[in-house]
Amino acid sequence: MKKLLSTRYSPAAFNIAIFLLRGSLAVLICLSHGVPKIANFSAWKNQFYDPFHISGAATLVLSIFAEVFAAMFVLLGLFTRLAALVLVIDLIFASFVYHYGRPLEQYEDALIFLVGFLVILLVGPGKISVDGAVE
Repeated sequence: MKKLLSTRYSPAAFNIAIFLLRGSLAVLICLSHGVPKIANFSAWKNQFYDPFHISGAATLVLSIFAEVFAAMFVLLGLFTRLAALVLVIDLIFASFVYHYGRPLEQYEDALIFLVGFLVILLVGPGKISVDGAVE
């Protein structure tokens, strides 16, 4: 019981926790958001939200890059902070530009992903990662 109430943690527990956070967020955003965008690319390319005024197709490609490729870099722990930054930017636009004025239920997933990838950006990948193995 004393250990459950303690604020201390071991480096091993931290590394396992950040690995689980990295892995779960990366896989979930890739499978639930990135892969459907690839599967429906031809249907969505002309109607995808375009906040940059560069075309819906180009914005969709940027979103796919973030939600598939950057997510896989986060999963592997390779260039983790850079990949997390890409995802944070993607999710800021999803949360605060695309979903602006909508009820919270419509963008709470984006906010949860945003907070998770922001944590990864701030604390890094941990030792159970390619980046951690290189250090």
